[in-house]
Order: sequence, then C-alpha cells, then structure tokens
Amino acid sequence: MTRGWPISYLAGYVLYRHAKHVQEIDQIAGLDSPDSTPESICACVAKIFHVRETEVALLELSGSLLNFVYPAELQTAGAIPLSSSAVAARTARSKQAELFNGFTKVKHFSIFELVKLGDTGLDEQVIQKLMSAPILAANGEVVGVIQVSRKAPRPDAAGPDFTPDDLKKLKSVSRFIGNLMTTKVRWCSPI
Repeated sequence: MTRGWPISYLAGYVLYRHAKHVQEIDQIAGLDSPDSTPESICACVAKIFHVRETEVALLELSGSLLNFVYPAELQTAGAIPLSSSAVAARTARSKQAELFNGFTKVKHFSIFELVKLGDTGLDEQVIQKLMSAPILAANGEVVGVIQVSRKAPRPDAAGPDFTPDDLKKLKSVSRFIGNLMTTKVRWCSPI
C-alpha cells in the first residue's frame, strides 16, 4: 500500500486514464477514412466533443478568404477575409488555437449565426462557447480553421465549459484534418 491511496486505486486510475486516452485516439483516427468527406469529418468531431453536428464549422483557406466547407448552409453565406477581426480569421493569421467560454462577449461576425442550420428549428440558438484551431499543412502553412461551439439561447443552457484539455484535443484533431486536406483534392472551389 502506498501512502494515502491503495495501489489498486492508483492502478485503476492509470488504466482508466489509459483507456480514455486510447478511446480518444480511436475517435480521432476515425477521421482518417479513405472516403472522408467534410460531413463525415465534422460528424466525427461532433461526437468527440459531445456537441451537435451544427455546432462544428470547417473553413478552408482560398487565397485571402476563409470559405465555409461545413455546414453546407454556410457555403453560400459569404466568406471571411483574413484581414477581418473575425475569430476564424484571427485563428488563421496567428496559427494559434483559442478557447472562449463567454463567446457572446467576444467581438465576432454574428451574421453567420443568423443562418438556419439543418432541421433544428432552434432559431434562438447563439454561440455561447467556442474553440477555434488552425488547420495546418505539413509545411506549417494554414489551409483552414476548425471551430467547435456550444449553442443555446443563454449561457447557462449551453452545457459545460470547454477545458484546456478539450483545446489540446482540438489541436490534435486539426492536425489529422490538415493531413486530409492536403492529401485530398480541396473541398472548396475558389470564388
């Protein structure tokens, strides 16, 4: 017996953490399918972070514009210039992942939140919490941005805060997506 905790407890904890880590690796590896599409990738990301599919956004960099690849409804809503103050643009410029658990207080382009996504019927849903990570090619060049959010009519209805571990996991996910985006034909066509 060790001081404070029995060995069986410590062994159980290590096994639990290992099993959880293996499960997360399996989930991330699920992104790398030969027939991966933006829809299947974002569905997998939604499962990893326990959010709805409409709470995941995938943007691809084309020239100096970020174009929505997913959700499909945002593909025609417009593009985000890299020079703008939008969070996605800042993520692409800085190549840094960010986490916002009070997103309604962050200056952002709310125009995209007005687009109805899917059959949710949740017109009063706004982004309350958001994680944003750059998608990089192997050479370090930005090829896109992945964002995961929690939407609700008010902050207390949005679910748990994102954690630093969630952000670390999103960075891992973005690396997988970067490999996919640079080995496959680009999903967006230039405007």
